[in-house]
Amino acid sequence: MVSKELQDLLLLAKEKSSDARSRLVENITDLFLSDDGRLSEHERALMSDILGKLVSQVEVEIRKELAHTLANSDIELAEIAKFLASDEIEIARPLLERSNLLKDPELIEIIRMRTDEHRMVIAMRDEVSEQVSNALVEYGSEDVIEALLNNHDSNLSKRAMEYLVAESRRVDRFQEPLLNRTDLPGDLAFRMYWWVSAALRKKILTEYNVDPIVFETAVKRAARTAMVEQMDDQSAYIRAQKLVRRMLENGELSVQFLLTALRQQRIAVFVAGMAELSGVSFRVSWRIFSDKGGESFAVLAKAVGIDRSQFTNIYLLVVQAREGGSVKAPGVLKEILELFDSTSEENAKGALQVWQRDYAYQEAIEELDKVS
Repeated sequence: MVSKELQDLLLLAKEKSSDARSRLVENITDLFLSDDGRLSEHERALMSDILGKLVSQVEVEIRKELAHTLANSDIELAEIAKFLASDEIEIARPLLERSNLLKDPELIEIIRMRTDEHRMVIAMRDEVSEQVSNALVEYGSEDVIEALLNNHDSNLSKRAMEYLVAESRRVDRFQEPLLNRTDLPGDLAFRMYWWVSAALRKKILTEYNVDPIVFETAVKRAARTAMVEQMDDQSAYIRAQKLVRRMLENGELSVQFLLTALRQQRIAVFVAGMAELSGVSFRVSWRIFSDKGGESFAVLAKAVGIDRSQFTNIYLLVVQAREGGSVKAPGVLKEILELFDSTSEENAKGALQVWQRDYAYQEAIEELDKVS
């Protein structure tokens, strides 16, 4: 049996005036949201259907009030919440911000079909799933993505994180938010090392850990030797590599020898020797040598086991060889030494091996070379 209240609402629904529709919405929501629960389940289903058909025809202020009410209640009007969440942003905002009536499929549809304003609000929700984050990354602007990265309650898939790390080479504003996230893997942080600022480089080296990757020494050396033998035997770099490899095999390659080579301006020998001692390729070693920041060389030196006194001498000689005799300011040297002291040998080795194996790092070199 239909209640008197429901009969009155059904009669009101037959009226076509704007005022009647507004009063209908107000009365229905009052019944739905009252503590008394005055409507039966059958009546609730019926009125939900009526409300769904009429809600698009009521004034903006009524829709706004209804959205606000739904966002702050536990009433199950999922279809109406979905409709209002796709409305203009001034109506949709409270539902997008906090409503549990909107599940991932609804949020993803809104991300795909609505505006960047809708996406921005979703990106700042208290909890954002990986699936929703993926949609925001795919359809959102840089503003939306930056907001998502700054929301530490958002969950990013590994695929999304890798994509955003790669994008951070082009979009500077992604760099700091990425590095401030606790879920950024260490290997991805070290991948960013080559294109971030000096301050963010230090953050990477001091706050991120990388488990050293174990390489089979014999296999690695054999592969490098085979590659060298295929190249031009007259190249100064190839001769340097063969020299230091022969010295290593005879137990004669030492940091002191490389320090002497550097003093004699035998740059290729020094770079090749550092590559051999650290287990990276000549190309990686050369890129580190050429890096004007100096932080990456501190990592290389720590990985090789160079002590603090040797590092100071070698670093100054590297700067002199690379920059034609210019001397670093005392403050710069102090900062590099502080970084050297705070970086563990284990983490330095891990960083080198990430750079060595990471194909994205090789791409970073090429990009940097194009603009240098």
